[in-house]
Parts: sequence; structure tokens; C-alpha cells
Amino acid sequence: MGITSALYSGVSGLNTNSQAMSVIGNNLANTNTLGFKGARSVFSDLLSSNISGSGGSSQVGRGVNISKVDNIFSQGTFEATATNTDVAIEGEGFFMLKEPGDNTTYYSRAGAFRFDQDGYLVNPEGFVVQGKAFDDNGNLIAGDPTDIQVANVGLVPAKVTDTMTMSTNLDASEVTPAAAFDPDIPDTFNYSASTTTYDSLGTSHLVTVYFVKDAVPNSWSWHWSAEDALGAPLGGAGTAPITFDADGLLTGGGTDQIPAINWQNGSNATIPIDLTFDTTQFNSESTVIAQDQNGYGAGNLTNVGINEEGIVIASYSNGEQVKISQLVLAKFSNPGGLEMKGSNMYVGTDASGPARSGIPGPELGSIFTNSLEQSNVDMGQEFVKMITTQRGFQANSKIITTVDELLGELINLKR
Repeated sequence: MGITSALYSGVSGLNTNSQAMSVIGNNLANTNTLGFKGARSVFSDLLSSNISGSGGSSQVGRGVNISKVDNIFSQGTFEATATNTDVAIEGEGFFMLKEPGDNTTYYSRAGAFRFDQDGYLVNPEGFVVQGKAFDDNGNLIAGDPTDIQVANVGLVPAKVTDTMTMSTNLDASEVTPAAAFDPDIPDTFNYSASTTTYDSLGTSHLVTVYFVKDAVPNSWSWHWSAEDALGAPLGGAGTAPITFDADGLLTGGGTDQIPAINWQNGSNATIPIDLTFDTTQFNSESTVIAQDQNGYGAGNLTNVGINEEGIVIASYSNGEQVKISQLVLAKFSNPGGLEMKGSNMYVGTDASGPARSGIPGPELGSIFTNSLEQSNVDMGQEFVKMITTQRGFQANSKIITTVDELLGELINLKR
């Protein structure tokens, strides 16, 4: 091994420190990039050469090389935002995204999402965020994650009332009316309560339920009335009485049905209303504690947001809030093995291992709404690395100039 080997060792130092400076430059360039994870250069020495001396054989290094550029997946700080589709992850998880027309799954920590013109939740590059969809009953649909989309970006269709619940107390001290029930004569019933219901077209109708104390102890009859679209009266009687025990607790008649109503407005006239009475009979004033029904009119989309569970919720002008989908997160046993694809996205590799996906939680990470994760680059640390890398480059350049002087002296020996 001649003196020129030191020349090549210096060259390797120049190349390696140049690459390390590129890593530092990339880190500093991305100090304001959402969800960016900084990297570090890991140096390793090159294979040594053996030399022989009076004390035996020895090894001399042949320079330096970059062993690996590691991505540092430490947690970044959060920035509060005013956009309710901005989300950040606390933990080790990644958002899952797909490019339209491509089945490849991309992973990202940047949660600056928005809805496009077709109602898809996308990142700034147009990649669609993946999640678990909800069915019409608000239950998560089993299976693989799918594109998150708010389909009803205009009007949400009306829902007909087909169930109604009334929580009331009926005064045990009431007496049985003397005359037969007539909804127009208050003395013929003991108590009444009205509920707004909706037909299949979304038109609201007031349905009134009347309670009549029976001559039989602890028994009440009930009736209902309404008006159709033409102003004609509608009504009927319950099929069974509501009964109570001596303690005023419900023993019978807790469920009944209002028959299908023809509202004379073109709506579906074949849907009955299942009625549930959550009723007591205490010696206290008759009152409605709560009442509920499951219908609503058509409404315009007013807002779409993401809550702290990662659930995308669409809000409509009729007061309805519809669960659309829940964000799905992925986690890797070796995130350092992910391959960068630009635009704050990664793809899985053999080195990263397979992704484990699921809804947000302690294992995959927690969701923070109206927040964005900032870059985890520490500028102070990067500037220190810049200084040491610069000094390393200068030292290796000095090796080259020194070896050049030595070679010059060697050539001058012939003179």
C-alpha cells in the first residue's frame, strides 16, 4: 500500500461528508414541512488493508463511507389550526392514503386533509384518505379500509318516522273522565303530549297522544290524533291499555303501534309507527320527561368535521349528524425501513415489515383534531452537525493537499 492510498482515503472523506451535508441540508429545508421526519447519516469505515511490520501484521483503514441514512420517527410538536379536517397523530401510527386508480397504499404523518369536488377526503396532492365506513345504523362496516367520501354533498334525503318513544309520568291521583274520549274536549282525557313526526317526503306532521285513566285501577287507555295535508282529522285508539303495579311501575302495554297514515300528500302510506311507552304512574303531576322519534326532513350539508376518535361526521341543516367513516391508522415494526416517496408519503418494504392497521387507539396512536404535526427537525442540533461535517470535509481536503505535497517531494528526489 503506497502513499497514494491516503489520497483515496481523503477522497472518500470528501464524498461522505458531502453526502452528510446533503442530509443536513434536506433536514433544514424541511423544518416547516408538516409531519416531516428528520434523518441522520451513519458513517462506517471501509475495509482495511493488511500491512506487515516487525511487530507482526496490522490493519490500516481505507477511508469512510455512509453506512445508512436513518429516518428519525420521533414525535413532532402540534400546531393548533382553525380547519376541522386537520388532524395529527400522537403515537407511532401513519395515515393510510391511495392514489385514485392505483391500489398502492401510501403512509403519511401529515394530516392536512380537505374534501375535493367529489366529496373525497384527500391530502394536498389528491391522494384519498382511507377509513372504515359506517352503515345506515351508525355501525362500522367490517372489511378492508376504503376511500372516505361524503356522498351527500348537497341534500341529505328525508327519513320517515317509524319509531317513537315517550317517557312520561301519569298522575296516579287522576280520576276517570265521565264522558267518552273526544280529542276536541279536554275533559274527556287526562293528559296529552305532541310529537313532530316526518313522512317519507320529509314533511313534518304533529301527532298527539292522549292518555285516559280507566275505571280499572292502575290502567290507562291511549289514543292518537293528527291532521292530513288537506286538514282532515286522523286518529285512533291504542290496541292495549297501559298498566302499572301498585308501585306505579309499568307492567303492560309498553309497546304498541300507530297504524300507517295516509297524509294525502303523495308520501308513502304503508309505514306504521312503532310506539314505545317508558311510563310510570306516580302520585305526581303528569309530565313528559322525554320524547324521541327517528325521522327528519331533508337538509343541506352545512359542515364536515373529524372528531377526537377520528370519525368523519357530516352535519346537515335539519340538525342531523351522520357518521361517514373512521380514519384508519397503520403501524410498522420497523418504520425506519419505509421507502420515501415524496410529498410526505412512504410505502412499505420488506425491511419495514407488514403494516398493522386499525382504528385509532393506544396501540396505533391517538387522533387530535384541529391540529397538525410539525417537523421533528431540531435546528440547533442540525447546525452543530453542520459545523462538525464542515470540519470533517476541511480535514479530508487537507489530507489531499498534504499527500500532494508529499508526492511532489517524492518526484523532486530525481532532481
